[in-house]
Amino acid sequence: MYINRFVQASVLMLAVSMLSACASKMESGYGLGIQAERQAALDQASKKDAIPDTPGMYLALIDKMQAQGLWFASLAHIDAYEQQYGESPDTILLRADALRQTGQAEASEAAYHRLTGTPLAARGWRGLGLLSGEAGDFAKAAARFQAATQLAPTDAPMLSDLGYARLRQGDVEGARVPLMKAAELAPDNPKIMSNLALYLLASGQGANAQNLMAQQKLPADIQQAIRGDAQRVADAVKASRVASR
Repeated sequence: MYINRFVQASVLMLAVSMLSACASKMESGYGLGIQAERQAALDQASKKDAIPDTPGMYLALIDKMQAQGLWFASLAHIDAYEQQYGESPDTILLRADALRQTGQAEASEAAYHRLTGTPLAARGWRGLGLLSGEAGDFAKAAARFQAATQLAPTDAPMLSDLGYARLRQGDVEGARVPLMKAAELAPDNPKIMSNLALYLLASGQGANAQNLMAQQKLPADIQQAIRGDAQRVADAVKASRVASR
């Protein structure tokens, strides 16, 4: 009897911990079921015999395709998913990302705009910021990333994007706070630490930037790219000073 009760209690504790872990990964505004299923199905969806016969399973399959860079294939499956289960903020985001990655900027922007009125609004604003940055309009990118971080103030990648956009528009001081927040929230993220190194270079802290890049063991080509961006930031600073005269 004692063993049975111990086993029952262990199973109950395991179930509760699993539900808590899944709940922490939910997008705001969504129920536990589909999101937990979507996360749990990621590994299973990679098996040849896995059949996407539920919304969560199918979304997991599309997630995996996009993670593997199969952007065009994911668009086809998003169409199929929506025919079967209907459109949702999740599918709008997946479609917007795939459209951006396949060079369909105008359609991608329209999709990201549609997200700004949903529980995934922060992701919509971030996507719009990425499009602006890719088009070289870093002032607009910074404004859009600012809108994203206001909705998701602890999202480290969004904060990092905001800091980078501000650097590229020549606002070095304005980049400091979001980049420091991002670095403390996600100190193991190489992209975030690269952007922090860029800030250090742009603000005249070359030795600290070099120490950080060495500490992070950034490859030589990445370090070179950061130095190239630092020159672009310096050019943007000069241009902003000239414009303000």
